[in-house]
Amino acid sequence: MQKKIKSALISVFYKDGLENIVKLLHDQQVIIYSTGGTKDFIDKLNVPCIAVEDITGFPSILSGRVKTLHPLVFGGILGRRNDEVHASEMKQYNIPEIDLVIVDLYPFEETIAQFSAKNYSGSIEDAEKAIIEKIDIGGPSMIRAAAKNFEDVMVLAAKKDYTLLYNLLHEQDGSTLIEQRKAFAIKAFDVCTAYDTAISAYFHQLAVGTPFNKEKKALRYGENPHQAAAFYGDLHELFSQLNGKELSYNNLVDVDAALALINEFKEDIAFGIIKHTNPCGVAIAATLEDAWNNALSGDPESAFGGVLVCNKIVDEQTAKAINEIFFEVLIAPGFEEAALSLLKTKKNRILLQTTTSHASTTGQYKSLLNGVLWQQHDDVNFAAWNEAGGRSCTGAEKKDLAFANIICKHLKSNAIALVKDGRLLGKGCGQTSRIDALRQAIAKAHQFDVDLNGAVLASDAFFPFDDCVKIAHEAGIKAFIQPGGSIRDEDTIKYSKENNLAMVITGIRHFKH
Repeated sequence: MQKKIKSALISVFYKDGLENIVKLLHDQQVIIYSTGGTKDFIDKLNVPCIAVEDITGFPSILSGRVKTLHPLVFGGILGRRNDEVHASEMKQYNIPEIDLVIVDLYPFEETIAQFSAKNYSGSIEDAEKAIIEKIDIGGPSMIRAAAKNFEDVMVLAAKKDYTLLYNLLHEQDGSTLIEQRKAFAIKAFDVCTAYDTAISAYFHQLAVGTPFNKEKKALRYGENPHQAAAFYGDLHELFSQLNGKELSYNNLVDVDAALALINEFKEDIAFGIIKHTNPCGVAIAATLEDAWNNALSGDPESAFGGVLVCNKIVDEQTAKAINEIFFEVLIAPGFEEAALSLLKTKKNRILLQTTTSHASTTGQYKSLLNGVLWQQHDDVNFAAWNEAGGRSCTGAEKKDLAFANIICKHLKSNAIALVKDGRLLGKGCGQTSRIDALRQAIAKAHQFDVDLNGAVLASDAFFPFDDCVKIAHEAGIKAFIQPGGSIRDEDTIKYSKENNLAMVITGIRHFKH
């Protein structure tokens, strides 16, 4: 459906590149409405332009915060041209039709960068005030309204598309096709999504502060003795230290991984063993002692010198079992008096008692290049439970698959976790191919004479080919969980159906780099 543009609303922050479009619209006898600085720009081009205030009869107020938010503006954008009721109401209230909306957004991210620059010497309060003023209200509203009504209205939401729109209007003599209006609407919604995401990220950081605003504590050294190191933050918010030497850089990195893992388990009694940030033993059981013994049996070799973590008060019997091996750190929500006395017999052994909340609200930071990355925590296990294999999972398999998927989320990618009866049997992590991760997991299980028949497998990302499923099946694996998303998912699903294997597709990838 082709439509001729007869009127346009233009209100932009960036004027460079706009001149050609304005002059073309004028040549095509398009009525132009505009606001503030954009109207001044158009006036200087000697192109007739009607102020939005002249439509609404209401001036720009509140320092420009409110100027387009009016029924006579939004009615002109949102009114359906072929709807008799809409047409009648637009005529009744003298609402002008607006066929083209050219609106960009205040430079929010650019303003953040400006006040984060090294040469900025002003106050944090002034910077925050200026940044908040660059949160656009009318702009996104007009863009969304025009994009929603793409059947009748063309919308342009970013200066990078000025040339594209100019060429289109020039070649089609001021007309647009429904496919073109829809394509521009998609672009417009993408602009709004990115803008809202940037604002949300800013306010998350504003609400909790960044770690670098907190107290700095010098550490003995970093990952290696020749590296200086420091910690920014308050560890007392997370735990109290009951015994042992001062926490080192590497201890803290492993403690962070341990707390992230144990925080996944709200109902089951769980025990985890961390080595170089990777879980090397994890189990859930009816008692804490059983959970410890099962976690240790998964890889007793790697557990040596590890960081231990559990989600229940450590009793004396469990403490006796733990006391038989050498470990660096034990983290628990509490200790029975006899258990604590036993565990404190080693003066360098670090014992940490957690508070009620393990999780950080600040998200995750990683330094690289000449900046810092930030992201939200990966706090989802699966988005869907799509049984796509040759049979449905049994009740026991469902529990093991969900458990395995959690463990896989905390292993470095590429990652594979093999689980049976609530116990990690073997894992592959940090490998450059998924098939290598699988081979490592199987080899680790066989190293300790573990029977994999009836075990389940979790993969942190999709299987690019069916080779992993074939190898795992040959080793005794009967059920799988993976995010899916490969262009060759059907190969894996087909093999599962042919061999009566359970295959769960979750829709959630768990990369951990």
